[in-house]
Amino acid sequence: MPRRFAGTCRLTVALAISFGALSIYLAAQKSAGPQPVPLPPPILAPVDVPYPGTVSLSVDLTNVNDRILNVRETIPVKPGEITLLYPQWLPGTHSPSNQVEDLAGLVVTANGERISWQRDRVDMWAFHINVPKGASTLDLSFQYLAPVRPQQGRISDKFADLTWNSVLLYPAGYFSRRIQFAPELRLPEGWKFACSLDVKSQTGNIVQFKDTTLNTLIDSPLYAGVNFKRIDISTGPDNPVYLDLFADKPEQLEATPEETQYHKNLVVQAQKLFNSHHYDHYDFLFSLSDSVGGKGLEHHQSSEDGSRASYFTDWSAGVSGRALLPHEYTHSWNGKFRRPADLWTPNFNVPMQNDLLWVYEGLTNYYGNVLTARSGLRTLEQAHDIIAQIVASFEISPGRTWRSLDDTTNQPIISAHGSYQQTWPSWQRGYDYYPESDLVWLDADTRIRELSNGQKSLDDFARLFFGIDSGSYVTVTYTLEDIVKAMNTVQPYDWAEFFRTRVYEVEPQVPEDGITRGGYRLIYNDVEPEWMKHMDRSIGTSFATSLGFSLRGEGGPGGDTGSPPGGISTVVWDSPAFKAGITPDMQLQAVNDQAFSVQALREAILAAEKNNQPIKLLLKRDKDFLAVNLDYHGGLRFPHLERVKSTPDRLDEILAPVK
Repeated sequence: MPRRFAGTCRLTVALAISFGALSIYLAAQKSAGPQPVPLPPPILAPVDVPYPGTVSLSVDLTNVNDRILNVRETIPVKPGEITLLYPQWLPGTHSPSNQVEDLAGLVVTANGERISWQRDRVDMWAFHINVPKGASTLDLSFQYLAPVRPQQGRISDKFADLTWNSVLLYPAGYFSRRIQFAPELRLPEGWKFACSLDVKSQTGNIVQFKDTTLNTLIDSPLYAGVNFKRIDISTGPDNPVYLDLFADKPEQLEATPEETQYHKNLVVQAQKLFNSHHYDHYDFLFSLSDSVGGKGLEHHQSSEDGSRASYFTDWSAGVSGRALLPHEYTHSWNGKFRRPADLWTPNFNVPMQNDLLWVYEGLTNYYGNVLTARSGLRTLEQAHDIIAQIVASFEISPGRTWRSLDDTTNQPIISAHGSYQQTWPSWQRGYDYYPESDLVWLDADTRIRELSNGQKSLDDFARLFFGIDSGSYVTVTYTLEDIVKAMNTVQPYDWAEFFRTRVYEVEPQVPEDGITRGGYRLIYNDVEPEWMKHMDRSIGTSFATSLGFSLRGEGGPGGDTGSPPGGISTVVWDSPAFKAGITPDMQLQAVNDQAFSVQALREAILAAEKNNQPIKLLLKRDKDFLAVNLDYHGGLRFPHLERVKSTPDRLDEILAPVK
């Protein structure tokens, strides 16, 4: 626009807006209907200035029997209005997942006198307080009520996962990195703990930590328990890394030398991948338990990890979950040190935007699976099988015909990070930005290797993009443009178009180019991978690629404790089961006129492969029974990768340890 017309146009637009607003106002005065009540004033926006004084925080963890944490806080204040916030949006969950309903018994005093508080009428995580004259501090007391039922919470009579975001309020109006906290913790007698925070002093079961920022405090969870063991898996004194193990029983803490070496290899291979690190020391806070739920959540200098109690004692049964530690460790580089710009927020009550989760989580998932293979946590054959399962899951999921991969990055907010369970996930699409991005980044990795004649790879991108400023803890944000620029630096190509078609557009075709370019193709047969035979069936059994449904487990880690056998957990959209009217709320009672068992169902599928007889199922929904004849003859259809010798074996080059 010519400069001489700019002011005139702005005046014209302003007058148009004014006349429009006046017209709306006059129309409202003539309306016979009700008018909206004005919303309360917005919460004070955070600014990048220091909060005056240090907040004292004391958490009493001794009442683990009732799963109740008692909290006391002292907050420096000045007379007048102040708003205190309970953290809402949590990094790593990418959603407003911190449940304010678990906060109870809030009492606020000043100068020894109790004063009232008022919850915001719109923002339920905000509490307004009028500080009286003469008061220089507010004293708060409240309880955090952790879930009591097994598998729902992270506290038992032998273990506790303390997330500081659950046990504090903080003043609005400031960046979280500019608010200082002095944390203190009272442990049950005899308990041990692990945390990335620096300890100031410990007297008996009372631990005082060095003052730290709110940002670092919430990023530094603490594990505590009765049965504890620390295993040093450092690559050297300049890179200290530890497995901090907490278990239901002491014998569950024991790892064989071979198992320990796999985890040491993980640290070695990660350092070779990124050629940097961004922590003083790194702690895998790792619970091995059947009495608390599993977990995987990243932090800058640690991670909250949780697996079944038999992680070490039944090593062969845990192949599917072996990428947990590599995934969370990779997040120290991708997600914590480097983070998408719209996922960085100045405090924990400013909403996040998840557009680049296919990089934050998806690329982390890819590197995590690669590191799992390179470290030996999975064999090469097991790594192939995991990739085959990912591809197969999308070949039977038609949700990609209407919803883009990019739109799935909104799923944590849509479903409150998993609190809402989808009825038809293969059609609705859920957290697909994790596994589908594996295939997108495999496509990118093999393409770089092909275009560069094997001279470059996605490892070079890792070192270029995440390996900067080694030793720095200051988060460096990135955008899609930054990703494309770095990819072109590694290997020139139209990467903007590459990501546009695979991520931002609806693409019904499953992205399998990375597999074919990697020297393999997907096949199906009746041969169950050997490692799957050792899996804990309590977590469920899948017939998704054959009949089109999965069965619930009968209890145990990840299962629905106490559920009867044969419960249908998911049904694949447009599958044989779906077309026959089977739904996720049914229970399978009989197969071919015999009482249900997993083995009986498998035998029926194998028998139908050799004849033209339907598979007869008897199902129950509430008090009603449904007899179904499935005209299915395709076999068990276990997915596998088969080598195509005419194409270079780029996939195995990717999965091989870096020398």
